[in-house]
Amino acid sequence: MVFKLSGIVKRFGGLVALDHVDFHVADSEVMALVGDNGAGKSTLIKTMSGAHIPDEGEITMLGKVMHFRSPQDAWQNGIATIYQELALAGKMTVVDNIFLGREMKRPRFGIPFLDLPAMRKRTDELLTQLDVHVPGIDSWVESMSGGQRQGVAIARALNMDARLIIMDEPTAALAVAEVRKVLDFVIRLREQGKSVVLISHNIQDVFEVSDRISVMRHGRCSRYVRPAKLPHKKSSAS
Repeated sequence: MVFKLSGIVKRFGGLVALDHVDFHVADSEVMALVGDNGAGKSTLIKTMSGAHIPDEGEITMLGKVMHFRSPQDAWQNGIATIYQELALAGKMTVVDNIFLGREMKRPRFGIPFLDLPAMRKRTDELLTQLDVHVPGIDSWVESMSGGQRQGVAIARALNMDARLIIMDEPTAALAVAEVRKVLDFVIRLREQGKSVVLISHNIQDVFEVSDRISVMRHGRCSRYVRPAKLPHKKSSAS
């Protein structure tokens, strides 16, 4: 098991946002997280990614108990979160965004300089690995389509060597062709041995790529289901 939450409670004053949540993600699994607005999905992923500190419960990553105090703690332990807003720097290149805060350097005369050739080579490798097609790795991200930006964000997560990738509404407001690209990215991540938590309101996307679905209600994961066992899976394919 890659990741596990046990008995997680998160309170905001008198409001219990997460009420003894148990949640786990297996190796090379796409776990979808669905539920109505206010069900607790955002609070859950922020707790998983270190943005919120739980009031009770235990977080386990690869069998080791974790105490995340910040998103950086989660990043350093193999958890990357791609929010709907993406948090990409529009007026920076693909290379710059993928290595932002993690630039490769090499010493020259005892002084560290950016290793641009190595960064460009690694960027090409990551984009090829995901089959992401962009105008050029020196293009500004703001000039790219939504699907291309999602590809850049996922490539950045892979560059961080993330084992678990949390994707918050990755297909929201995308055209049909762009949605197809993003779903293909999710499938490729699973094929490469990564685990994915997918938050989406688009049930067709969820049924197409997920291995399991966790349904949240009133701050709890009320049930787990497998798409193959649900009637919608058959109808959506017809």
